[in-house]
Amino acid sequence: MKSLLAKLIAMGPVGLFVVAILDGAGLTIPGGVDLLVVILAAKYPDSVAMLAAFAVTGSLLGNLMLFSIARKGGQLYIDKRTASGGGARFRKWFHHYGLLTVFISALVPLPIMPMKIFVLCSGALGSSIVGFVAVFFIARVLRYLALAYLGSQMGDQAMLYLRQNVWYLVGFAVALFVILYLLIKVADRFRKPATA
Repeated sequence: MKSLLAKLIAMGPVGLFVVAILDGAGLTIPGGVDLLVVILAAKYPDSVAMLAAFAVTGSLLGNLMLFSIARKGGQLYIDKRTASGGGARFRKWFHHYGLLTVFISALVPLPIMPMKIFVLCSGALGSSIVGFVAVFFIARVLRYLALAYLGSQMGDQAMLYLRQNVWYLVGFAVALFVILYLLIKVADRFRKPATA
């Protein structure tokens, strides 16, 4: 794996783009895109925006492939499993708040956050492709710009810094989810009287 990583680093932004597509499409690469963004930003500190753009574009393309596969192949399976009971409640909840889970998992660099599950659910449960792309794009821009900036400033220590502060990231993810969830609830309350 180290030799592969060395080859990808030698390829620069193109290697990052390829890794981002493969990782997004479901081929998980240890360390993955985050590590490569940080390493390349440390190597090319003046290319933060370009590196983030390559990572975002590759990740978006790869995850759109996964989303499309789930949309075509998973919808029948999911329809059977979510027709009634708990499955129907989950489906209703996901239609309303599912893209929020995609946003949080696409934004916060936590290995414990199973983003691929949320991408697959988004596709299989028929989420709007425009909504998915918008939410995913915004989250990934914020994530990869932050990682590239961190890599350009801290070099190899950036990933160590993130590992040492993983519980702060978990707290941030939970707090952000709660805040956005409550904002959606408040927006729903204002919307209901207007439609009534």
